[in-house]
Amino acid sequence: MEKIKIGKVVNVVGLKGELKVYHYSDYKERFEEFSKIYLENTRYQIAGVRYVKDMVVLKLAGIDDRTEAEKHKGEDVYIDKEDVRELPEGTYHIFELIGLRVVDENGAMIGVLSDVIQNSAHDLYEVERENNGKFLIPAVEEFIRTIDMNSRTMTVRLIEGLIEE
Repeated sequence: MEKIKIGKVVNVVGLKGELKVYHYSDYKERFEEFSKIYLENTRYQIAGVRYVKDMVVLKLAGIDDRTEAEKHKGEDVYIDKEDVRELPEGTYHIFELIGLRVVDENGAMIGVLSDVIQNSAHDLYEVERENNGKFLIPAVEEFIRTIDMNSRTMTVRLIEGLIEE
């Protein structure tokens, strides 16, 4: 069964085994809709969800004290792919974008989308070039011309200075 990474355990909270999770979603309340998650490869039932500022605090069945919770710091949080919610047409999950071929408006290969950095103003797409260099491109219409999921290609408009040659 394929799993999708949705966050990372960054700390523990209190003495009863709660985990503080940095979430990769634009909708943290989504955690309330799950009955189970995975920490790395181990499945856990969710016993409770609350929030501290923009962080998700999870209480998982079987993790009942701070000592046990500490063992999970740094672990990735996953859900089953079937639990991923449908998005409106023209919007994509980060895991769907990673690996897209990035080409310019003339079809010339620039690189591969290697990461999506979520920023307060707008997301930034990290593109890894064939020469192992990387650059960031803002995820806005001015730069992102088309995304074709069938051909796994993103066409971008470059401006002078965006890529260091």
